[in-house]
Amino acid sequence: MENNNLLIISSTRIILPDSIEPTPGTIEIDKNTGKIIKIHPYKSSINDYNDQNQQFLDVGENIVMPGLIDAHVHLNEPGRTHWEGFETGTKAAAAGGVTTVIDMPLNSIPPTTNVNNLQEKINAAKGKCWVDVGFFGGVIPGNQDDLVPLIKAGVKGFKCFLIESGVDEFPCVNEKDVRNAFENLQGQDSFLMFHAEMEGNNTNILETELKEYYEQIPPNNYEKFLLSRPQSLELNAISLIINLTKQYKNRVRSHIVHLSASDAIPLIQQAKSDGINLTVETCFHYLCLSAEKIPNGKTEFKCCPPIREESNREKLWQALLDGTIDYVVSDHSPCTADLKKFNDREEERDFMKAWGGVSTLQFGLPILWTEAKSRGVSFKQLSTWLSKNTSKQVGLHDRKGEIKVGFDADFVIWDPEEKFEVINDLIHFKNKVTPYLGKHIFGVVNKSIVRGNIVYDKSNGGLIEIPYGELLV
Repeated sequence: MENNNLLIISSTRIILPDSIEPTPGTIEIDKNTGKIIKIHPYKSSINDYNDQNQQFLDVGENIVMPGLIDAHVHLNEPGRTHWEGFETGTKAAAAGGVTTVIDMPLNSIPPTTNVNNLQEKINAAKGKCWVDVGFFGGVIPGNQDDLVPLIKAGVKGFKCFLIESGVDEFPCVNEKDVRNAFENLQGQDSFLMFHAEMEGNNTNILETELKEYYEQIPPNNYEKFLLSRPQSLELNAISLIINLTKQYKNRVRSHIVHLSASDAIPLIQQAKSDGINLTVETCFHYLCLSAEKIPNGKTEFKCCPPIREESNREKLWQALLDGTIDYVVSDHSPCTADLKKFNDREEERDFMKAWGGVSTLQFGLPILWTEAKSRGVSFKQLSTWLSKNTSKQVGLHDRKGEIKVGFDADFVIWDPEEKFEVINDLIHFKNKVTPYLGKHIFGVVNKSIVRGNIVYDKSNGGLIEIPYGELLV
């Protein structure tokens, strides 16, 4: 029987799982279910579909790619909705081709550390999401008995800090706390993520030969902050993570979030070679920005761990290309302008006191593509880093992350050759504080589609008015 509620997308360049290069094709979507029902290996024309209830989109040579899955986003609602929120954050995601976000357990109040707190977050999110949203749980001292109930309630994994998080309601854990979490997570279909910075005997800048030099650096100079977060912090943490994962005989999956220290790459490579159950992500800002180019007072560049030197950036790229790093996320961690010290004159903005977090959510695809295209990266690699591997990580690989029959019809349709400038008027996240302001980048998102619903259409006014996003719990 003919389906009269079809969305048909036709393009010369579709990223399919079994093709190395983009291929011509036509995708048929059942709008009732939001699922892909057919993929034809040729580009159709509107004359092939003449039912008035069928919507035909000929997107020409635009790339049709699986919608991005950003598995590291701080939406901050409830409690710090003046920093971000489900509405503004997911609108920014939709405008950037991100069709699924996984929300971090902080910096909301309360944090997602037990089922009651998760329910508060779910209640806050209902009816406000322009893309699909999943949730991570948090591991803090003493909440090990809350982990399994949170899994049963639908969280996609757990996050902990091995150094102070910056917010009082989400304290960091020590080795004993991690062991307690591992004990409870054994045998569960989940994983434990680590903010992998940890103090040690080798990390106190004030006890080294750099002390005098460090104290002379003015606080508006990025180098002062960079020296305060050395690579050794990440090495300390990653060594502990690998050792504990090995001790528990891989019965718990471990994951390193936002890797910035290239010195840790050999350690990670050896662990993976040894069969340690370890995955790793890095962020757009570590791959596309470098410390040498951060001007004095530009606190919008501050994040933890920090953006490091150009030589470090090149090594991260190599680790991504060779598979040591599994995927790329935004770590969209917004705040208000005053917390970035924007109320101070630029020459007086203190990197040591400003909030650490980079706002990227809407611009990750073009930022990464602009850098990747000069390195010969393929669209297939891009899609693997931004969709396929993240879907596997958070247990959505049976419905998202690839363009396959039976999968959710989540797509980003974009022009990789078109260039644009990041300006305030384009930004949809709440606080328009980002290091990418004024940058000219390649890759214009023309449409974002979530389960067969067009949620962003550049040629038709941008964001639609209806929040079609579902909560993935």
